[in-house]
Parts: sequence; structure tokens; C-alpha cells
Amino acid sequence: MKSSGTSSSPRRVVVAVDESEESMHALSWCLSNVVSAAKAAKAPPPAVVLVHARPSRALYYPAIDGAEYVLTQEVRDSMDRYTASAAETVVTKAKSVCTAFPNVRVETCVEQGDPRDVICGAAEKAGADMLVMGSRGNGFLQRALMGSVSNHCVQNCKCPVVVVKRPHKAARHHGS
Repeated sequence: MKSSGTSSSPRRVVVAVDESEESMHALSWCLSNVVSAAKAAKAPPPAVVLVHARPSRALYYPAIDGAEYVLTQEVRDSMDRYTASAAETVVTKAKSVCTAFPNVRVETCVEQGDPRDVICGAAEKAGADMLVMGSRGNGFLQRALMGSVSNHCVQNCKCPVVVVKRPHKAARHHGS
């Protein structure tokens, strides 16, 4: 029933997910806006591809005293088990958010590496029509020191990228 024409093919939306509140907010935004828009247009719901980047395994650990300590195989294996477990937790949580939209096909992609490369690569491999990701709202100095994953993706992904701003916290009273 799927034709080769793009007009009748469901869209593919990649959503970058991690342990942050901002990424789950971006996923909820995507489901509420992109999926609902497809339903309103009587179009097939998009396939949602959840992408999670596991951190690369460190071979050594820089210490405060300037020395570098080589990690034993046992420690590296333990770190791998932890990051695999953390990735599974993130993907499970993201899939549970998607259950409110039962007609949406959900796919997952978990890869090890720099989030910038993993997310852009996964979007290209998935043939994404759109990438949706959260923004941590880091300030200028944090972005300058650490780089911005969302900025990198906006500049380097071949598909449109929607960066969903972090949700506003409850209004706080700031003294005048």
C-alpha cells in the first residue's frame, strides 16, 4: 500500500532523547504538534525514531593532580554496563511517552559516540524529514566551553531541525 511518492509515504521524524527533562519535553512537543498535525490533515502518522547517544568509553581518567590513570578492563566493562542500562532506561521512558499516540510507529536507535555525530548520522540514515531536539538553554560561556549539540545539528543535519526550548519553570519571585 505504500507508494514511492513522498506525498503518501509517512513522514519520518527523528527525536533526540537523553536523560534530561528538556529532551522529554521536545518529544512531547513533537507528538503533540507534528503527530496531531498529521492527524488533522488526514495524513498517515509519522514514524518517530528515538535516537540516544551513549557516551564513548574512556580508556584513561584524568585526575586532579595532573596524572592520568589507565582504567582497568573491569572498570571499563562496568562503565559499559552502566551506560547500556542508562540508555535502556532513557529509551523505555521515551517509548512510554509515545504510548499516548498508539497509531505512531516508534523505532529506536542507540549508538555509542559523540551526540553531535550520532544524532546527525542517525537522522541521515533514517531518511528523516525532520529532527526534533531539546535545548538545555546553556549560557554563552557553557556553549563556548562545551559546544552546543543542538547548534551543531542545526548547522550540519541535512533535514530541517526543530529545537524546542526548555519548559519554563514555575514563575519565581526575584527581589527588586
